Amino acid sequence: MQDHDREPRVHSRRRFVATTAALGLGALAGCTGGNEESTATTTAADESGGEEPVGQIGSGRSPFGDRDITGGVSVAEMPDLSGELTLYSGRGEALVGELISFFEDYYDDFDVVPRYNSAAEHVNQIQTEGQNSPADVFFSVNAGSLGALKDAGRTQDLPSEVLDLVRDEFQDPDGQWTGTSGRARTIPFNTDQFDESEIPDDIMEFPETEAFRDNIGWAPTYSSFQAFITAMRVLEGDEATKEWLQGMQDLGVTQFNDEFLVSQAVADGEIHAGFANHYYIQRILAGRPNAPLSTAFTAGDAGSIFNVAGALVLDTADDSELAANFVRHLLSAEAQDYFARTTFEYPLVSGVDPIGELPSIDELSPPEGLDLTQLSDLEGTVRLLREVGVL
Repeated sequence: MQDHDREPRVHSRRRFVATTAALGLGALAGCTGGNEESTATTTAADESGGEEPVGQIGSGRSPFGDRDITGGVSVAEMPDLSGELTLYSGRGEALVGELISFFEDYYDDFDVVPRYNSAAEHVNQIQTEGQNSPADVFFSVNAGSLGALKDAGRTQDLPSEVLDLVRDEFQDPDGQWTGTSGRARTIPFNTDQFDESEIPDDIMEFPETEAFRDNIGWAPTYSSFQAFITAMRVLEGDEATKEWLQGMQDLGVTQFNDEFLVSQAVADGEIHAGFANHYYIQRILAGRPNAPLSTAFTAGDAGSIFNVAGALVLDTADDSELAANFVRHLLSAEAQDYFARTTFEYPLVSGVDPIGELPSIDELSPPEGLDLTQLSDLEGTVRLLREVGVL
């Protein structure tokens, strides 16, 4: 697990939704890099009870403080949770533990047994455990791991009461999993070095942009980066993707352990731009509001994909109704607001807005004709990254 409080460790300066069961889950575990849910402290959850609307969960890390929640469905309007639920969480305790504790405190007779690990490791474990798995719900940092379990036949249908809370593009078309929060691919850039208008809006132009020479960074062992490259392979083809990767290496791209460190290096002026999910920029600005750091977006290409964290009910769930209702609670107005304020992700429920100077989901420009179920061949992406010497 990466420590975001440490200085960036540069490994080298180089000249750089549903995953199928055939993907090779060992490769997923070994090659997708650090856990994107690494560190960052959260405050203790508010203790609430009864059936009144509960409002904001905890204080979060957002510099914007409390805010009114005007959209979504409140926890108070959802079915009660009662019993014990075993949760395999691919999201780190530091980021979602407070939310889980809140649900336990809100319901007198509800207990969660959480098991935290990387999403890929959980997928492997569930497959190894088979029908003896104690897992009821799987909570993933990415759609690929959800799809791996779906394709392995380890999931149950989610009820319409859950699926109807989220737009179709953010859930499995067969109703086996749903997104719970979103993450956009972005370009963090140093505002002392660039104006936003100087950042190309076409990801394929980056290797030819001399302004980035020896001043741009990436984290190629990271699963979100690999999903981005997988999208490029789908949209542009393997040969064009290979040329892009080689071009970035020729440009002198700097390699980091994770995308928080990429964004931090941009804020510190060590590099001038990078590739990262949007929330890393927001996390830095929450603690350093005057940092010379901003967010640029490409349009209609692999650099603008919008991926999701999400959840599903496993076929081994002891109480399928309880498990589905827990997933439903992850889509409550309060939980969606929590994701916005504490993890700085995009809420997926209409009426709950993101935090920070971010465009709305509808203002983003993800590639047309690409959905999360097409990001299946991570193994091929890892193979290509190794072929060109990035890994």
